[in-house]
Amino acid sequence: MRLRVLGSAAGGGFPQWNCGCANCRGVRAGTVRAQPRTQESIAVSADGEAWFLLNASPEIRAQIEGFPPLHPRAPRHSPIAGLLITNGDLDHCLGLLSLRESQPLAIYATERVRRGFTEGNALYATLERFAGQASWRALRPGQALELTLSDGRPSGLAATPIAVPGQPPLHLRGRVEPSPEDNVGLEIRDRRTGAALVYLSGVAAPTPDVRRALERADCAFFDGTFWASDELIALGLGERRAEDMAHWPIGGPEGSLATLGRIGRGRRLFIHINNTNPILREDSPERAAVTAAGWEVAHDGLELEV
Repeated sequence: MRLRVLGSAAGGGFPQWNCGCANCRGVRAGTVRAQPRTQESIAVSADGEAWFLLNASPEIRAQIEGFPPLHPRAPRHSPIAGLLITNGDLDHCLGLLSLRESQPLAIYATERVRRGFTEGNALYATLERFAGQASWRALRPGQALELTLSDGRPSGLAATPIAVPGQPPLHLRGRVEPSPEDNVGLEIRDRRTGAALVYLSGVAAPTPDVRRALERADCAFFDGTFWASDELIALGLGERRAEDMAHWPIGGPEGSLATLGRIGRGRRLFIHINNTNPILREDSPERAAVTAAGWEVAHDGLELEV
């Protein structure tokens, strides 16, 4: 199974367009050891020919252009066989609207996420210009689903959604009751080798399901949004704690790094990293703590084989 990190930042990217925090100022000026990042998404393939994207970021066009295996191989063609959407946050699904150029799309999502994106959304009509332009396939937590190619043949990959603590996307908050289908992780398994990728880019709190998924992962991507619970508050950039935004902070005695420790047998990487997070700085004490614990920090362009 081949993987390519297309984007590794949280919503807004790094640097964020309207942010002048020390991280964003420093990466713009080249005065800190950090790499710019686009918003989170990865591409996965069993054979290097047909690819599935995990989440569709607002920078999806640039991410596709930056990775030649995703380029068309005919006058009208895409090697992207499907897109799997983990929740309805705009940094995970807005890119779907950028794929409106009369290309059939297979979109895998929970029914809750599908309804949140399609119902009452006038812009969604751009993906309904002909029959079958957008074909939705239901993700149901705990149920494995074969990922198929455009002609219906198996791709060699299967996806099992994992219910993960979260909340409805900001634009639906207060309009709908929270649901277990608001936010899922994904276990992507290679049918040929049995290798498992676990993708948990948004996690509000630890659960037994989260721990079990990490224990069986050959490679795991995990929510690295914030280092500290009060990160935005301490920087004068907001009033909400990480947990208020459904993200489990990395640092501290009850953070994900201390709690999860060396769980799992394969590579473990933090992804969906907010522009304020000190682990973005390659020479920070927080980055050193992550490395010492056996974890890595995902970056755009990283390629792996599982």
